[in-house]
Amino acid sequence: MPATEEVDGDVFVSPVYLAGSTYTGDPALRPLLEAGFTIVDDDVANAYLASPDQKVHVGWLPEGEDDCLWRITGHERPLAPPRWLATFDHYTPVEVVAAFTTALAEDHAHGSNASVHHRLGGGAADPFLALMEAGWRVTHGPHVSSSQPPDRHALVSYSHGRMNHFDEINDQRARWTIDGGASGYASEWLGTFTTHTPTHLITATMNRLADPTPVPRYKDFLPERNRGAARITPVKLPVPSPLDIQRAAVARSRSTVPRTLIPSPALVYRTTTTPPGTTSTRHR
Repeated sequence: MPATEEVDGDVFVSPVYLAGSTYTGDPALRPLLEAGFTIVDDDVANAYLASPDQKVHVGWLPEGEDDCLWRITGHERPLAPPRWLATFDHYTPVEVVAAFTTALAEDHAHGSNASVHHRLGGGAADPFLALMEAGWRVTHGPHVSSSQPPDRHALVSYSHGRMNHFDEINDQRARWTIDGGASGYASEWLGTFTTHTPTHLITATMNRLADPTPVPRYKDFLPERNRGAARITPVKLPVPSPLDIQRAAVARSRSTVPRTLIPSPALVYRTTTTPPGTTSTRHR
């Protein structure tokens, strides 16, 4: 869609790194809950999840103290200090986060301990390979290796050399950084992974980052600065089939049968009976 054309209603957006946030955690939380993670929340709507073995903890923090919406840690033992940390900010497309949590959930669904330890070692080759195969340019330097797509609206960086583990776990430095979107408030997002984050979880995230499959968005969630570079397609309602039309006609004919031909005692007495009170349930 040309940048000058008005965006309205529901649309499909590609690539995912330009789609912006949906400001909901459900798509990324659902795989974890299905894998047996437990969840508790606090009185300000933050949610905290733990794996069945208590070695992986996930925080979804819409009311957190900073712009970190997702804080995910892996631990050698329950209650031990974190071995690795992954973060995503408020503006990260939830599909990118869901790629990470889905791979995490698959480990636990199959009883694997790979979500705590490296499955393929600590090298940077595998995640970059996923990007290279998708046509991203990869550059290896003495201090930083990086990768960008052809439109240059996303960047993946890997820092070489030693890093202080304490600084990484406290979110002061990161081995990996990923970002996307045009520069500016709410359109640019950031994710990070520390040194010991399992490689296959990072690779799963990179695969989704480079995947051209469009994602659905409502117009108000599509960052204004990203629209000129994104591929935007309006969501078209499905055309009804002849069978759908026939079923609709039958339903209409049934609904026009005069109800007064079949008197009902309930209808007679209802006019003099006080309607029962309605009940409602609260949903967080």
